[in-house]
Amino acid sequence: MKRPWAGQVEKPPEEHVPRYDPCNPLCPRNTRANGEVNEDYESTFVFDNDFPALQPDAPDPGSDQHPLFRSKAARGVCKVMCFHPWSDVTLPLMKKDEVVKVIDKWSDIVEELGATYAWVQIFENKGATMGCSNPHPHCQVWASSFLPNEPALSDRCQGKYYAAHKEPLLLHYAQQEAERKERVVVDSSHWLVVVPYWATWPYQTLLLPRRHILRITDLTREEREDLADVMKRLLTKYDNLFEVSFPYSMGWHGAPTGPHLKEDYSHWHLHAHYYPPLLRSATVKKFMVGYEMLAQEQRDLTPEQAAEKLRNLPDDHYKTR
Repeated sequence: MKRPWAGQVEKPPEEHVPRYDPCNPLCPRNTRANGEVNEDYESTFVFDNDFPALQPDAPDPGSDQHPLFRSKAARGVCKVMCFHPWSDVTLPLMKKDEVVKVIDKWSDIVEELGATYAWVQIFENKGATMGCSNPHPHCQVWASSFLPNEPALSDRCQGKYYAAHKEPLLLHYAQQEAERKERVVVDSSHWLVVVPYWATWPYQTLLLPRRHILRITDLTREEREDLADVMKRLLTKYDNLFEVSFPYSMGWHGAPTGPHLKEDYSHWHLHAHYYPPLLRSATVKKFMVGYEMLAQEQRDLTPEQAAEKLRNLPDDHYKTR
């Protein structure tokens, strides 16, 4: 962090996004690439991704394969979900009841797609630095017939811990972090946000419920209301850090669905990951390269330093002061 920086500098996020752009395919009433016209929506809006990475009828490659070159059919569906009809708002600037509607829609989608598919991945890429090509507030949902690499690894680790300790790993972890407090960023009666002990991205956070919950569909009305407040507080602190619309990739992980719904997944605990890239300023990000790609990730900040910086930031957004 003390080394002088003469490397790549990112372009700051656009601060003056038009509320409505007739050429933006995510805005209400506009025509998308496939010719379909968006609804005149006033809240959330979900549609099939016009360029899906997963198809429900992907062909089976067959079983006659060399052991070094094996593949299987990856079947699924991809959805896009708009959070709000306006392009010039983001989650921290939305009203609490509007964020609750986003959470409710996430739950509805998981319930709908989770009835069939083994994994339903909700994720948001925010900002051009994270590869997001459209400033309109939105996320994606990919549902797959298989358990992808990251949740499969998480499933194994949580299962191993549960078998040894008879307690869900992340529930126990949340309890420990709540007691220690040094890595806590935001907390409430139902939720806890920490910079995790193992964090490698500078201001990485983990969002955890205090009660043992398997999936987002299991949240009570009170927990959803509280979650909306916690999300707004966290994302406001992110924006306030460098006084910029803070880029990140985030996503929810819950117990597997589809054929796994009837199985015992008591070892799982619902959680959300936030991975922001910015390190020194609004224009200098962390580069995960060299030693970190080939050997092991290194920390530019300790989790405790990052948590303290975020925790001490105001809860009111810099744009509303």
